[in-house]
Amino acid sequence: MLVCKGDTHLTETIIHQSEIESPGSSVIRIVGLQKQFLAKLGFWAAIRGKKVVIRALDGVSLDIKTGEIFGLAGESGCGKTTVGRAMLRLIEPTSGSIYFKGQDITHLSDKGTRALRAKMQMVFQDPYESINPRMSVYEVIAEGVRINKKILGVDSEESIRQLVIKALELVQLSPPEQFISRYPHELSGGQRQRVAIARALVLQPDFIVADEPVSMLDVSIRAEVLNVMTDLRDKLGLSFLFITHDLALAKHTTDKLAIMYLGKIVEQGESGEVIDMPFHPYTQALIAAIPVPDPDGRKVEVFVGGEVPSAVNIPSGCRFHPRCPFAKEICSTTEPELRRIEGHHQVSCHFYEEAYAKFKIRSKKTYLP
Repeated sequence: MLVCKGDTHLTETIIHQSEIESPGSSVIRIVGLQKQFLAKLGFWAAIRGKKVVIRALDGVSLDIKTGEIFGLAGESGCGKTTVGRAMLRLIEPTSGSIYFKGQDITHLSDKGTRALRAKMQMVFQDPYESINPRMSVYEVIAEGVRINKKILGVDSEESIRQLVIKALELVQLSPPEQFISRYPHELSGGQRQRVAIARALVLQPDFIVADEPVSMLDVSIRAEVLNVMTDLRDKLGLSFLFITHDLALAKHTTDKLAIMYLGKIVEQGESGEVIDMPFHPYTQALIAAIPVPDPDGRKVEVFVGGEVPSAVNIPSGCRFHPRCPFAKEICSTTEPELRRIEGHHQVSCHFYEEAYAKFKIRSKKTYLP
């Protein structure tokens, strides 16, 4: 837990994007990652050669360690999924660097990238869309093994079958013999998502991007899938990027947490510290929006107005200042650096001390379960 001496003194250090932590235990790191898309325009705009650039990522840096579940949270459209897809080279970054186990894979050739595909996998948000309904569970999981036979050293169908069975056991679909012949429509939502996780695990990866892996599932099923994920971390030492909207879930599932706003990290640190002691006004607004199970309890009031600006026209200075109740003139002209407050806790805000002091007064009670 971060400790503030008398709540008046905070040790801070500016974190520059070029600063890279020791890669000794890092599975994957991104440094200053940027991704820009060209917006689709109408016929006449295209004829005139007009171009509109969408700045989806604007200098994002993350460092995920071995056996770590790293959470990434923020509103829809802030760039969370783009970070995950860029990490796996499913889309090409505009600039910045990606390091996998110390190796720069940012500009790796297609052949070199394919050799790494088995080690970096993704679990998509919707198990009803990410699994081919015409393939059996066995075919869904075995497909990746067949494609990567040389990399995995698999030389027979029996070896593939054993890998599929082992993957099903790891995601607690037992006995696996009862599931391999089923089709997706014969499975529940939780079972489908576990099949999706098994499809990633069968390739023996070191890193998995889990993009909202439980958002499509009933609350009663979410715990099962999350328990599978944490068990895999403990048993196999897997590392995860866990993309989520649910901060209450992130507090109890992830080791570290980063908050994104409009393509940039605005706060990050140990998950408990970020949620219990949010310094950035945007993080405070997200926490205040969490439903409170006690109807008689006092709610935290955080006043954030307006709509999220377009990634086409990002505000000058601090990109959150048009909505921030603490914004002053400097916020509209100077973009705040990401500052280390204490330990791993970092925040990008000119007036974070004032924001946290007022948030602490308003929040007399903890509402997260």
